[in-house]
Amino acid sequence: MKVVEQIKLPIVDEMELFEQKFSQSMTSKVALLNRITHYIVNRKGKQMRPMFVFLVAKMVSGGSVNERTYRGASVIELIHTATLVHDDVVDDSNRRRGFFSINALWKNKIAVLVGDYLLSKGLLLSIDNGDFDLLKIISVAVREMSEGELLQIEKARNLDITEAIYYEIIRQKTATLIAACCSLGACSVAPDSDSVEKMRLFGELIGMAFQIKDDLFDYGDTAIGKPTGIDIKEQKMTLPLIYTLNTCSQEKKKWLINSIKNHNKNKQRVKEVIDFVKLSGGLNYAVKIMNEFKIKALDILSEYEDSQYKQSLILMVNYVIDRKK
Repeated sequence: MKVVEQIKLPIVDEMELFEQKFSQSMTSKVALLNRITHYIVNRKGKQMRPMFVFLVAKMVSGGSVNERTYRGASVIELIHTATLVHDDVVDDSNRRRGFFSINALWKNKIAVLVGDYLLSKGLLLSIDNGDFDLLKIISVAVREMSEGELLQIEKARNLDITEAIYYEIIRQKTATLIAACCSLGACSVAPDSDSVEKMRLFGELIGMAFQIKDDLFDYGDTAIGKPTGIDIKEQKMTLPLIYTLNTCSQEKKKWLINSIKNHNKNKQRVKEVIDFVKLSGGLNYAVKIMNEFKIKALDILSEYEDSQYKQSLILMVNYVIDRKK
């Protein structure tokens, strides 16, 4: 059995019902919108975010979920989908999970409007049901994701990212949404408990590890998830590169910055950068930091009594680190 299916086992029924509710939450009176949202629903990914919501809710409550849990999972997925649709426009990307992106099929203007529509549907789902505590968690995540993207763009221009700024960027860009999923799961079943903050931190730690793992794929020998060297071509400052810049000689630092700024389209030069980062211990350092985040996440889980939901969350943490794409 695949790891993802194994993780899903204790929440199979919830995930099935969630898919129906999620499709319903997207419906509109506009035929074009329904056609596009139908296209989105049929090309879904692994659905890790709703899985986090349900597993955390069941672990915290001792096995039960409620309508708020379903709404929380739907809202997070609506907002996540909206950000993906907008990201494809920003990145001028024509593919998403091996299929054509919305902007490739229906052009940028429609894609931006569809993203706005999904975002507003998510917010209204919370407002209409009085889930203001859930809405706050989600709104903070949306604000932080936007700030993280803009901080990365600002810093990429000068390539002056310190390790501390890098952690702040990935915390906002990637970790904040996973933190929101886990916090939402806890808040849906135990609104005023310590678990809401504990699970937020747990999700944040997993999100940090997840992004560092993504950074490491850029240095792989095979094209897993994305082609090798793509971050360097896009002048994205990742942890292995930041570590190398901070530990190498002044001369090598100049060569690295010049390579990334002016020769990032040169395949041979990109390969030389990758080899130098590996040689300098950049990958080993990133793996060490990623494992530290993982251990902290597992420490938080150890505070909860054992259950199949907790076991699935442990599997999820390990999957984030061990995944091949």
